Amino acid sequence: MGEKHLISGLQLWQWRNTAQQAARATDVSAGEVDWLLLEVAGLDRLALRLESFKNWPQIQLQLPLEELDRLWQRRLNDRLPVQYIAGVTPWRNFQIAVSSAVLIPRPETEFLIDLALASASNASGHWADLGTGSGAIALGLADVLPKATIHAVDYSWAALAIAQTNAHNLGFADRIKFYQGFWWEPLAFLKGQFSGMVSNPPYIPTSTLPTLQPEVVNHEPHLALDGGSDGLDCIRHLIEISPSYLQPGGVWLIEMMAGQADTVRELLQNQGSYYNIQIHADLAGIERFALAYRS
Repeated sequence: MGEKHLISGLQLWQWRNTAQQAARATDVSAGEVDWLLLEVAGLDRLALRLESFKNWPQIQLQLPLEELDRLWQRRLNDRLPVQYIAGVTPWRNFQIAVSSAVLIPRPETEFLIDLALASASNASGHWADLGTGSGAIALGLADVLPKATIHAVDYSWAALAIAQTNAHNLGFADRIKFYQGFWWEPLAFLKGQFSGMVSNPPYIPTSTLPTLQPEVVNHEPHLALDGGSDGLDCIRHLIEISPSYLQPGGVWLIEMMAGQADTVRELLQNQGSYYNIQIHADLAGIERFALAYRS
């Protein structure tokens, strides 16, 4: 951040009160105001809870208060996600940069990394994150599989730019390689050599998209959400194509939507190249992850 934007603690305290009232009036969680202030004003939870910052002579903001207020109005009126306002979101043990070019990584997706680690018989070698978006999964894999090389692919140049920034900021730039393209295609030079593949592909049926909350449908990239008429277009493709990229015993692991597990299991069985097919639930008990091994 270039110039400093200084305001008094009292000014910020007044803004916070107004913002919280406006949030309650529009059914947005008032807690989001404090989350935003943790990020853009560098305040800590205790200072917010005790309101001790009210007496501070000055506080440095990452953006002018007018701009912060304008963005907060967009949060309330346009349902702009608060993570896009702050430009970051917490994910596993990272602070991940996000913009409207990428899907905001969800807490439940964090479990994909634990599943990958538990299933990895070969923790070195090549691993792929297909549809990397913000780079969250690639970062998670690089973190838990320190001997592996991670290959992250996305169709969107704008998403890749953010993923590369995240890899650089978090110290994984030398461990993650980035490619622009369609699923496995940029990785043809490593066919048959992958120890594992992880993906959080688009899996929402097209007709369901308009029914999603406005934060999602109006602001998050549809390319990362729309899974075709039954939501399974991309998953079908990954089931079909992955066997020629994975080595025998290689891990195939994806996230899916509630209600898709039975069909995904059946598709994996019918494809004929997978064994030990497993469905795993998230913390809410929703069958959200499918895991299989290349035979």
